[in-house]
Amino acid sequence: MTQSPSMPELRALALAALLEPDPAAKCALTQALHAATSQPPLSIAQDRPPCEGQLPGRPASPKLVHPARVPRRSPHKPEGLAALLHAIAHIEFNAINLALDAAWRFDDMPAAFHHDWVRVAAEEAYHHGLLAALLAKLGHRYGDFDAHDNLWSMCVKTQDDIVARMALVPRTLEARGLDATPQIQDKLRAVGTPLALEAVAVLDIILRDEVGHVAIGNHWYRWLCAREGLDPVTHYPALVARHAAPRLHPPFNSEARRRAGFSEVELAFLLAQDPAANLPAPQT
Repeated sequence: MTQSPSMPELRALALAALLEPDPAAKCALTQALHAATSQPPLSIAQDRPPCEGQLPGRPASPKLVHPARVPRRSPHKPEGLAALLHAIAHIEFNAINLALDAAWRFDDMPAAFHHDWVRVAAEEAYHHGLLAALLAKLGHRYGDFDAHDNLWSMCVKTQDDIVARMALVPRTLEARGLDATPQIQDKLRAVGTPLALEAVAVLDIILRDEVGHVAIGNHWYRWLCAREGLDPVTHYPALVARHAAPRLHPPFNSEARRRAGFSEVELAFLLAQDPAANLPAPQT
């Protein structure tokens, strides 16, 4: 869809950012789009603008491999710390694409839905930039280490089912970050170098924002369930089974999950998946 420069359209701009392969350019386009959402007129197309490229736009590196082949090194050594930060930067890069895809892909949604996911994409772009700056201090850049494609794979699986997308991407895969971040921060504190402690502070920012992102996923999942006459609690495990979503393992950051809108019933469901789960993750 070709848009007049005087009448920009949100979903077409989200698609343009999604197709952009260069990480820095993608971040810039995403943040410019978010800034533009507060400056009318920025229309929202009723129908999804057509895509004429391969999704998502991403650089030639990192090389994408099976998760078991992603390098795991001790963060107590500079190369290992760089590998850890690179893995998180890769998650944030994928999260930009996931949010842009939601803003572009789905029809018949309120304007607030598209605005929410543009905001999420802009915050993920900010996170990626923070991590890229840390990598640069270690003499590395995004793309220097192998990575996996699990996040985008779930995006593809749920491309024709918006209820499943909201259930299984923000409130399942991305919610895993709420559980993992305090544990990563503990490892970085144990490293104790100035750069490792700087990374702890960056992860504080990411955790704060990710609570909001998961909350947006929870909100729209429940909104969609209400629209379609589905029970959000009982429908969730059906979606997990249908799309072969990964099983979540403890410890769970119950406090962060509550702030992100998970109910006590949903938290109990998580704990029931593993009899050994009996306490929340350590808090920051």
